[in-house]
Amino acid sequence: MSTNHISAPEDGTRITLVDEETGELNVPDTPIIPIIYGDGIGTDVGPAAQTVLDAAAEATDRSIAWMRVYAGESAREKYDENLPQETVDAIREHRVAIKGPLTTPVGAGFRSLNVALRKKLDLFANVRPTYHLEGVPSPVKDPGQMDMVTFRENTEDVYAGIEWEAGTDESEQVRTYLEDEMDVPDVIHDGPVGIGVKPISEFGSKRLIREAIDYAVANERDSVTLVHKGNIMKFTEGAFRDWGYEVAEEEYGENVITEDQLWDEYDGEQPAGTVVVNDRIADNMLQQILTRTDEYSVIATMNLNGDYMSDAAGAQIGGLGIAPGINRGHGRCLAEPVHGSAPKYAGEDKVNPTAMILSGREMLEYLGWNDAADLVRDAVEETISAGTVTYDLHRQIEGGEKLSTSEFADTVVENIHDLA
Repeated sequence: MSTNHISAPEDGTRITLVDEETGELNVPDTPIIPIIYGDGIGTDVGPAAQTVLDAAAEATDRSIAWMRVYAGESAREKYDENLPQETVDAIREHRVAIKGPLTTPVGAGFRSLNVALRKKLDLFANVRPTYHLEGVPSPVKDPGQMDMVTFRENTEDVYAGIEWEAGTDESEQVRTYLEDEMDVPDVIHDGPVGIGVKPISEFGSKRLIREAIDYAVANERDSVTLVHKGNIMKFTEGAFRDWGYEVAEEEYGENVITEDQLWDEYDGEQPAGTVVVNDRIADNMLQQILTRTDEYSVIATMNLNGDYMSDAAGAQIGGLGIAPGINRGHGRCLAEPVHGSAPKYAGEDKVNPTAMILSGREMLEYLGWNDAADLVRDAVEETISAGTVTYDLHRQIEGGEKLSTSEFADTVVENIHDLA
């Protein structure tokens, strides 16, 4: 494709969809991958991740043809808008992409660009693997117990953005409708009130839960936990749980059993090759991922719960500077780190690029390049465990060597070459 500000590299080949039903992709050895550096520190961590991913691809006899696309500050400079249609079209056409952090103002201005991209591309599953790398300082005694993958529904819940500002005619109309037409109990206080709607659908819930169960089966994970607040929100979060059990019981046969079946039919002895589906209340789950970390493997939950849960899990393995993420849809993905844009450090070649690099690792796995993905993880871990780290980790360890963002990436590349 060739547009006003975006041109596809001539030395690359477009990824294509092979099977409309399954979402299977045809991935060439030199795929065109759109990349958004992002705002703030994105200008530092984006190029660092590119350097590492290029090395991993080269070490496995492949290459990546990068295509720079724009959103946030870089888009405003070129297009005078935050999310140009060209960027959305480029990612949609090329199917697999990676982005750095994008800034969203709190309380005013445009809605989250991250959320907008997920919605426009129907990237309904935000997948956040959480695992500890040797050498990363952690606030818990045994961070190695954490090996959890959170599947967070991306398109519904309060993130759907259906809300009305306090003091507006629309807010008052909704209040009046709820009180007069829907016979809602008198729980809304007098005076200005902001009102939001929380949609949770059977369609959105089931496709997210299928994605989580499919992942667990394919990766030999032993459980999928449905996390919800259904004891209070019975017709939204409670329905999510119920639809999850329906998917498990109706679509997966003997490959998936419920926790009740595990104890009632198997006396607590999980049959080999099965996945156990259970559920936990969200507030209790936030406690259990700390107190019973090794009991949980794959989490399936709604948008807001997933945001809380994955960040809390990320704290146990060293913080958001380490935590990767990827947004998945039907034959399409957009990798992105969990952390924000930290604009005060922009351009200082200082911050930790690990989360962006490991998000790229998730992208490589999505492409089916598992050998390259393993090289990235192993090389990052080798770099950190040797004490060669950026400032954020250096201040927490003794005897290490402090590296800049680009120096850290170069050291990871050296370790890729040594490991390959």
